[in-house]
Amino acid sequence: MPKPSTNRRARILTWMALVVITISVEAAWAGKFNKVLDVEAPAPDFSDLRGTDGKTHKLADYKEHDILVLFFTDNHCPASRLYAPRLKALLKEFADDPVALVAINVSDDSLGSMRAHAAKHKWPFDYLSDPTQQVGREYGAVRTPQFFVLDHKRRVAYMGALDNHDDPDKVTKQSLRDAIRALLSGKRPASGETLQRGCKIEYAEKTSP
Repeated sequence: MPKPSTNRRARILTWMALVVITISVEAAWAGKFNKVLDVEAPAPDFSDLRGTDGKTHKLADYKEHDILVLFFTDNHCPASRLYAPRLKALLKEFADDPVALVAINVSDDSLGSMRAHAAKHKWPFDYLSDPTQQVGREYGAVRTPQFFVLDHKRRVAYMGALDNHDDPDKVTKQSLRDAIRALLSGKRPASGETLQRGCKIEYAEKTSP
């Protein structure tokens, strides 16, 4: 079999190098449980998400907060409803700290139903609709509730579950709270990622243009 020419060999080697680099970069940005993002990755930006307050919101709206906690949720998941009291307790604990909590809904819940849901649970934080599901995809969100803690540079410092048990009486590790406490003390969270739990997010199939 004739050997490939020098130019052809060079093209093949260049192509192989690009493949290796691409795979390495993708692997670097995918976490253990999150197949899209990894800890320390820049948080995906978002804009024009309409909230239950009737306004549109973007990531930059929360720049005055050193720590931003995003969590993906919806109106009907039992796990999301189960965690509502714990979220309010978390907010109360960090009420005097530069911490903001923002909820994002990637389901087909209407803004009206979201508004009623937020009022029923007396949510004191923004509740935003992601009707295209693009934000959820970019964050690699697959469950509700699923949490992402962003530091002051808006890098992912922690992602995963709020704690390690659905039953509050059986919780032995409060990963989300520990991550926030670590950042407030100028440290990185000891555990940057945990397995997300809850209801599966149903993503619509992407259609070809």
